[in-house]
Amino acid sequence: MSGSKERTVLVLGATGGIGGTVARALRGRGWRIRALGRDAAGAARKEPGFEWVQGDAMNAGDVRAAAQGVSLIVHAVNPPGYRDWDKLVLPMLDNTIAAARAVGARILLPGTVYNFGPDAFPTLTEASPQHPRTRKGAIRVEMERRLEAAARAGTGVIIVRAGDFFGPGAANNWFSGCLVTPGKPVRTIKNPARRGIGHQWAYLPDVAETMARLAERAEKLPSFAVYHMAGTFDADGTEMVAAIQRVVGGAKATAFPWWIVPLAAPFVRLMRELAEMRYLWREPLRMTNERLVAELGDEPHTPIDEAVRTTLGGLGCLAGSGTAKHPADVL
Repeated sequence: MSGSKERTVLVLGATGGIGGTVARALRGRGWRIRALGRDAAGAARKEPGFEWVQGDAMNAGDVRAAAQGVSLIVHAVNPPGYRDWDKLVLPMLDNTIAAARAVGARILLPGTVYNFGPDAFPTLTEASPQHPRTRKGAIRVEMERRLEAAARAGTGVIIVRAGDFFGPGAANNWFSGCLVTPGKPVRTIKNPARRGIGHQWAYLPDVAETMARLAERAEKLPSFAVYHMAGTFDADGTEMVAAIQRVVGGAKATAFPWWIVPLAAPFVRLMRELAEMRYLWREPLRMTNERLVAELGDEPHTPIDEAVRTTLGGLGCLAGSGTAKHPADVL
């Protein structure tokens, strides 16, 4: 690619885990990063390497103005803490689609496994049926439906689906919200998995590198390009816990107290979210990456111990690693 437009990307959600990590991966490949933020001045002090634009992803005019002169829009924005997710997510996506159409940009979306229900398990391909069990899953299906329609109308789309995120800077996920406690040394690991049940994880820097590599090949991809990552697969539900134990030099492993979830769900939003997602831990789930490997030649993959060590350091769980950071807008 050549020219400023071809190497300029607008990142929505750059203050969050996935958005910020993808932005840094693209910057490392020579892209100019423009980021939309509700507090652009504050964000610029924390990440001065981006061009920050004041605005809100819920404001169509803000998104379109920020998208002028870009060839790619990374849509990695979510409401803070998932509040009003069902009311805000689709309007934000519609604003991105409208902006991309107006400026001739491609859309890059980090996807999840929430689209799928147990009828598609245990092996997920890009073509697996999407019959979600949760409200979030239904919204995810609708997001992809709208993006596919946009692609048919001429706006290129790339979607990279991956398992449960973990990594430095990734918050609001099972690793930092369940297995360990951010900001504290690891003494006890609460494992939500069942022994013998495989679970799909995705290390955030690997996801970001995959997305960046696909963005570099955008002109060679289909107009609606969907790829699965094999990620970090925990074959029997104990391998992630074992990796944490190796990194910290031993820690007690206990079962996550699922019994408390239905009791607290009527009163605590987080518990309602956990209750909806429990099915992902009760049945084996693995994603295949043949399509991705056919396109890229391989899939970026960090060894699990290295990935866990970096994640724990970023969460402030290792000696001398400092205080954990909790991005506001993550997936």
